[in-house]
Amino acid sequence: MGITELNETIKKTLFIFLVCFSFPTSAQTYGELSEQALQYIEKDSLKQAELLFQQALAMEPTNSHNALIFSNIGTLQRQMQRLDEAAESYTYALNLIPYSIPILLNRATVYMEQGFSNRAYIDYCQVLDRDKKNMEALLMRAYIYMIRRDYNAARIDYNRLLEVDSLHYGARLGLATLNQREEKFREAVDILEGLIAEYPTETELYVARAEVEQNMNLPDLALTDIDRAILLNPLSAEAFLLRGKINLAGKKKKTAKKDFKKA
Repeated sequence: MGITELNETIKKTLFIFLVCFSFPTSAQTYGELSEQALQYIEKDSLKQAELLFQQALAMEPTNSHNALIFSNIGTLQRQMQRLDEAAESYTYALNLIPYSIPILLNRATVYMEQGFSNRAYIDYCQVLDRDKKNMEALLMRAYIYMIRRDYNAARIDYNRLLEVDSLHYGARLGLATLNQREEKFREAVDILEGLIAEYPTETELYVARAEVEQNMNLPDLALTDIDRAILLNPLSAEAFLLRGKINLAGKKKKTAKKDFKKA
């Protein structure tokens, strides 16, 4: 799994829009507060939106929609980088609706941002118990297996993901990385070449192939790919770092030093 794919996954936000529910007349003020909070979200006034949601909770602590309010508060807190509070808010929501797949995924995302991959793993497993083809859960659980070096389990999840979507970018890149770690370099290159043909402007693909070529003791090919990556993204720290390592291995210390500084 590539860095870009992972970042896109963990940065994704999900607000559950309460306006799609019809509130009873007795709860109109509760509904108005919720709608006003969503308007503040659209204006990027996150703290004000959070306060309005909290007022709605205080007004009707037993309202059946409070799980959605807690979930939205969690998403706001996550955007404000208050991760401990966000995880707690999602947990409150799950106490009310324990099997909500969107909320489980949101809490798992927070756990990943906190570095608690074991907790996230449990949430992803719960999602997959209920939706065996959930692509986000399959992708992220495979990534966790990669962290654990449980490559067999990672391969199973990547392959299951490809059964759902045979062209899935993250699953294919994940398999390429997995093949590289298992020293199946030719298989890794084949996957990366296919991805590059489809996504010729993705910097991380050239860096990934360069890493495999370095493993294969093909420094000239690796440097060519790194040059392409830098041309696409002159600020790619990964590309400069890898080029520095290759130049250092080739006893080009001055050139390597320049690359490390740029990285």
